Amino acid sequence: MTNYLEFEKPLAEIEGKAEELRAMARQNEEMDVEKEALALDKKAADLLKTLYKDLTPWRKCLVARHPNRPHCKDYIEALFDEYTPLAGDRNFADDHAVMGGLGRLGDRSVIVIGHEKGNDTKTRIERNFGMARPEGYRKAIRLMDLAHRFGLPVVTLVDTPGAYPGKGAEERGQSEAIARSTQKCLEIGVPLVSVIIGEGGSGGAVAFATANRVAMLEHSIYSVISPEGCASILWKDAEKMREAAEALRLTAQDLKNLGVCDRIIPEPVGGAQRDAKAAIASVGVAIGELIDELSKMDAAALIKDRRQKYLDLGSKGLAA
Repeated sequence: MTNYLEFEKPLAEIEGKAEELRAMARQNEEMDVEKEALALDKKAADLLKTLYKDLTPWRKCLVARHPNRPHCKDYIEALFDEYTPLAGDRNFADDHAVMGGLGRLGDRSVIVIGHEKGNDTKTRIERNFGMARPEGYRKAIRLMDLAHRFGLPVVTLVDTPGAYPGKGAEERGQSEAIARSTQKCLEIGVPLVSVIIGEGGSGGAVAFATANRVAMLEHSIYSVISPEGCASILWKDAEKMREAAEALRLTAQDLKNLGVCDRIIPEPVGGAQRDAKAAIASVGVAIGELIDELSKMDAAALIKDRRQKYLDLGSKGLAA
């Protein structure tokens, strides 16, 4: 079943009419509605292209959060052969909001780490909606140490509204865990490639995305705060989220101009949720190419390249 976003309502009506015609034809074989249904299909395809041709930042936020977008688990299952999950932080617990383990991307062994939101009520609760606790970040640190020790590239898949802000998480050192994970990203002497596949929310995303190369899906977002949170703070009105989304410059296109994002990965027309298989394949190609690029550098050069990338932030694109 297709979940339509608020701005896709006209599209829902057209596609709904086409499906009604075909349902009627299935019940009555004498009815010939294919010509009318195909005309509606063409109208829907044209409208879809128009809607997604120039999305506003707020609409990109809605697309990035779409429940049908492929999630970390989908990417891992499709792209990484022989995936072996590694659980726990060796201290407190295993955080199900963070997936991580060993896998093979093509003929190359890698460590893959990512946020998993879940795809239905049960799994979303189990995965805490992709909001990691301290033990999730400490698990990531453990896996990055493992990658450094064995010379394995690290791939991170970022899709989180932010780190979990609960009382227990704060008591167990949430901010310290995020800071240590960010520090570990800067220290490891192996290629580190991060892909924002949906939402990249605040420090919870930075802790995985302090990488040599940051790629973003075309309709993903990456920001210090959600538009709703920003609007609540600045205007005391969460309904001003559209204005906040414009001001935050959180789209892949804006962040490419600012030097935060290194590569934009095109999505199928209508977003990754319309053709998950194609979107996942595009991400796999991009990751492979970025690792190939970074594999030509030694450990010292990789660390220097990564640190310089973040020291240079703020020197580009702010005058626009």
